[in-house]
Amino acid sequence: MADLLRNGDAEDVAVKLGAFEQQALIHDFSTSASARFNATLNSLSKWLVAALFGIIFLWRHDAEALWAASGSVLNSGLSTVLKRILNQERPVSTIRSDPGMPSSHAQSIFYTVTFCIVSMVEYFGLNGITAVISALIFGIGSYLSWLRVSQQFHTSSQVTVGAALGFSFSIFWFWLWDAIVLDAFISHLWVRIVVVLGTAAICASFLLYVIRYWVLEEINLYY
Repeated sequence: MADLLRNGDAEDVAVKLGAFEQQALIHDFSTSASARFNATLNSLSKWLVAALFGIIFLWRHDAEALWAASGSVLNSGLSTVLKRILNQERPVSTIRSDPGMPSSHAQSIFYTVTFCIVSMVEYFGLNGITAVISALIFGIGSYLSWLRVSQQFHTSSQVTVGAALGFSFSIFWFWLWDAIVLDAFISHLWVRIVVVLGTAAICASFLLYVIRYWVLEEINLYY
């Protein structure tokens, strides 16, 4: 009888150990899958934001959308200038050697988030549906920005400052359009020419930048 009890206890211990090992494997697999998903989403975030901005731009296809496009490029340029001035290291300098303050990803993301929310409210008004969609867009933008911290490309302060700058610059750029540029754009042909040609030149320069640094960078990662 004692031998049977000992054998039963041994079997129970073996079953529990097997269950623990299985749970540990499942946990490791889910953690690994989550880490891979976050890393992939982080690497695609700039393309997702650019695609979202392009969709809103094509949907609106008006003078204010042109103005927003030029502001997007200038917002990115502002981030580059501030990085060189502040010259603050990233949390892990071996990943990227350039300065990290402010986060250019977070700055571009929140410029685009603000542009999307303002465009939606201008067209459809502020109601329950637009409020929910705006909150969803804000949440997605916050998550994409947080990935820069979780992947150790930036500190939380670098991302926070970048997000605040992107939001603030977007608000300022739209205020500049409504308060000053819009009336001049409607009244004077030369202002329309300057805005259209200036936006075209700025966007063409940004396209060259994307090809040189985004596309070629992705190619170099695989070859």
